[in-house]
Amino acid sequence: MVHPQWLRSFATLAELGNFTRTADQLGLTQAAVSQHVRHLESEFGPLLIRRPRALELTPAGNALLDYCRELDKADERLRTRLSDADGTNGEVSLITPGSIGLYLYPVLLAFQQANRGVVVRHRFAPDPEVVEAVLQNRYELGLVTLPPDDARLTASPFTSESLELVVPAQETAHTWEDLARIGFIDHPDGQAMASRLLSRRFPANPGVGSLPCRGFCNHIGLILEPVARGLGFTVIPRYAHQAFARADAVRVVDCGSPVVDTLWLIHRSEWPLSARATRVLDYLRQHVWGCATTPFPAPA
Repeated sequence: MVHPQWLRSFATLAELGNFTRTADQLGLTQAAVSQHVRHLESEFGPLLIRRPRALELTPAGNALLDYCRELDKADERLRTRLSDADGTNGEVSLITPGSIGLYLYPVLLAFQQANRGVVVRHRFAPDPEVVEAVLQNRYELGLVTLPPDDARLTASPFTSESLELVVPAQETAHTWEDLARIGFIDHPDGQAMASRLLSRRFPANPGVGSLPCRGFCNHIGLILEPVARGLGFTVIPRYAHQAFARADAVRVVDCGSPVVDTLWLIHRSEWPLSARATRVLDYLRQHVWGCATTPFPAPA
């Protein structure tokens, strides 16, 4: 590796074109500057043509000056990345479950539109994958439905999300018989979610398994599509419903006492969040605060 002081002397000399002024600017002697240049020329060949009133760079000198400039730019990028002073440049990475992800991803894109120096990287994943991705530093931020028991992670309440009984817009669901008539649209968490919510609304029900199944979908963004087409009802987290484009084609049935889950924000506990992540979280919380689901304040 080339000695940084030699490169600094050479780059300053190339800029000023004079050994004396270079030495004064760097706080060195003229002999020291000359020695630095000789060290470089012993390694790379002639770098300067010394003329009475000026210095001219050889092709090797120009190549070395370009190298010095690239090092300066790399140093600036490193300092910017480490200081992250304004939080308006660089990557923001977030990994979340599907429901909240459907709601937050367009919000993240709006943030990126307003901050073109930021690159948004978002992934949908179940809780175990979210935890592993944050632990392995593949994502800076994650949201999970249960706080992980791991000292390497900090977990704080981000927002809460209720379950909703969603039926076709033209349907009513006052009784268990209504649900049996409409039929159930299942999904990977459908049975568990429906059991939790419907036991509140219909405490003496014979179980979700007794309802006719009219379909199954494992894509969180499409679960409500068969409901909108009148093919059945489902139970789904509120954020997934809020992200559904055809809101007028479905209807939420009031089930009385709500079933509410907390969504937890996780990140590595050993180092602080980047300024970008902090800005994004503030932005996301503002939008979550504006929706019907109960948010939590930012941790102190």
